[in-house]
Amino acid sequence: MKTPKDQLSLTLNTSDQIPQLGLGVFKVDDDVCEQIVLDALEIGYRHIDTAMIYRNEAAVGRAIAQSGIPRDELFITTKLWNADQGEETTPVALQTSLDLLGLDFVDLYLIHWPAPLRDKSVASWLALEQLRAAGLAKAIGVSNFEPEHLEQVLEAGSVVPAINQVELHPAFQQRELRAFQEPLGIITEAWGPLGQGKYELSELPGLTEIAEAHGKSIQQIVLRWHLQEGLVVFPKTVRKERLVENFSVFDFVLSEQEMAALVAMDADRRVGTHPRDGNW
Repeated sequence: MKTPKDQLSLTLNTSDQIPQLGLGVFKVDDDVCEQIVLDALEIGYRHIDTAMIYRNEAAVGRAIAQSGIPRDELFITTKLWNADQGEETTPVALQTSLDLLGLDFVDLYLIHWPAPLRDKSVASWLALEQLRAAGLAKAIGVSNFEPEHLEQVLEAGSVVPAINQVELHPAFQQRELRAFQEPLGIITEAWGPLGQGKYELSELPGLTEIAEAHGKSIQQIVLRWHLQEGLVVFPKTVRKERLVENFSVFDFVLSEQEMAALVAMDADRRVGTHPRDGNW
């Protein structure tokens, strides 16, 4: 795909481009999701992140169809749920997602959780490699994988994951994981980039002052930090005005000192589920 000139993108290990800023639709009800995605596409978003377990792939698909935007201008991600992991069930799950989305392929297909107690992530990864070869997913990757989980798929498979989508925000910056995966060509995507409202961003030292210096909101500063860190980020919202605000982060740059101040906010504070517990 070609990323609009007013946005930023990264190059995957498939040589395809992925827009750094997208819209996540986690916990967005199907009846709301369609309009939110339409609004986002109208504003200029070209990257939508959904998942089978979100139960809104059909709404995303309806919005894509109504938008009239050429398919090659969009980047669509969905994910394999834990209960669908396995050699035989993974292809069925992807086809179901494609049918709901109304698409012939997705740009990125992820294993949603390693689910170690199920012990099917390696078999699922090998199935993803076949789906990629068949053209049903242009790129494949994982989500919520720790280094030990990545090592398992790297050892068993022949394709390096393009993406690992993980919890990441100023208070939980995943430095150790990033140091492991990024030299391998695995790009880091951040879910919950604003901390999911589980702590006050304004309480982070110096963040309010940085926002005031740029005439931006605290949330915009945090999203800009993600972009300059080389991360893919997709904040979730169900409000059009917030969609506009989240998208207005391409017209300023944080200084080295400001970036360093945000890096110093890391407190190793996970607010979501640990991957070892994600065995639903």
